[in-house]
Amino acid sequence: MKYYLIAGEASGDLHASNLIQELKHIDADADFRAMGGGAMKEAGAILSKHYSEMSFMGFIEVLQNVSTIRKTFNFVKKDIQRFNPTALILIDFSGFNLRIAKWAHEQGILVHYYIAPQVWASRSSRVEKIKAYVDHLYVTLPFEPDFYRKHNHEATFVGHPLIDAMAHSNETDANQFLRDQGLGERPIIALLPGSRKQEISRILPELIKAAKDFTSFDIVVAGAPSQTPSFYEPYLKGAKIIFGKTQQLLQVAHLAVVTSGTATLETALIGTPQVVVYKTSSVSYAIGKRIVTLKYISLVNLILDRIAVKELIQKDCSPKKIKAAINELLDSDVRERIVQDYQELIKALGDSGASERTAKAIYANTRALLGQASDLLD
Repeated sequence: MKYYLIAGEASGDLHASNLIQELKHIDADADFRAMGGGAMKEAGAILSKHYSEMSFMGFIEVLQNVSTIRKTFNFVKKDIQRFNPTALILIDFSGFNLRIAKWAHEQGILVHYYIAPQVWASRSSRVEKIKAYVDHLYVTLPFEPDFYRKHNHEATFVGHPLIDAMAHSNETDANQFLRDQGLGERPIIALLPGSRKQEISRILPELIKAAKDFTSFDIVVAGAPSQTPSFYEPYLKGAKIIFGKTQQLLQVAHLAVVTSGTATLETALIGTPQVVVYKTSSVSYAIGKRIVTLKYISLVNLILDRIAVKELIQKDCSPKKIKAAINELLDSDVRERIVQDYQELIKALGDSGASERTAKAIYANTRALLGQASDLLD
């Protein structure tokens, strides 16, 4: 069968790559084309467009780049038509993918959605779009099936793919990693400023200012694979940067300062104490506050439904408050409490195998529809 996949950022690229690998095990004749990144290409997909061309965040940033988004949308529509897939698989990236889902549904293309839009966070009316345009929905957070059930829609809980991604990665030889990177003489503070240019340019300077006074630590920035070293250079102020080894870095770090997103969950699964930060433009934040209904921004706190890790948002994402939060993470009692909360989180996420379960469901559901189509032709 022919599968067209769309992922719009680094985490989606990673999870889509593992899904591709599992689909290849099930479907020997599988053919993959995608808008995505290097991980999907390495897994066997032919890339039509790299997701880095669409790495915009915030309401204002999206409006400023509406022409690029429209051109990409039209390109992807034509590319899907030329490829003529048996099934379309959308991964996260809701602003773009929900529009694609509507168009694909109108074309009679089977639509699978993996890692569902966070409609429980804001604009729950988008559930109606999912119900109308998505044939099969696969969710990764334990509270999501109940949310959709309340809206008279069934969603399949498959577990979280980060557990798979970490299981598939090679175990880090900590000493070897430290030697390779010229580290190890001092403990490490890891800084994860996100993957998009807008968030990095806003958040990384605050993190560097906060960390500079911790002179007994090595300060190491996790570089996003979609960005170049030259982009980071003006911000580093002597800090070290490492690309493509975020998990290894977190495994050897004493603590981490992490931009809100999937990375907060990744940090928790590794067991590294963290403080979560987030900062966007003032206009985007003002608009967001009106429509976002969540008590927390980090996946760790959302899943546990309490404050397990400190969150510093917008004005609180300042060097002074980040520095204070780092100092808290140096306290052994605080660290022990966070690690205990992480264990509860891991239990809530369920067993590994999300990629395999999703691949099997996509294959079975697609085959079932093809069978129904064959019956209609008989």
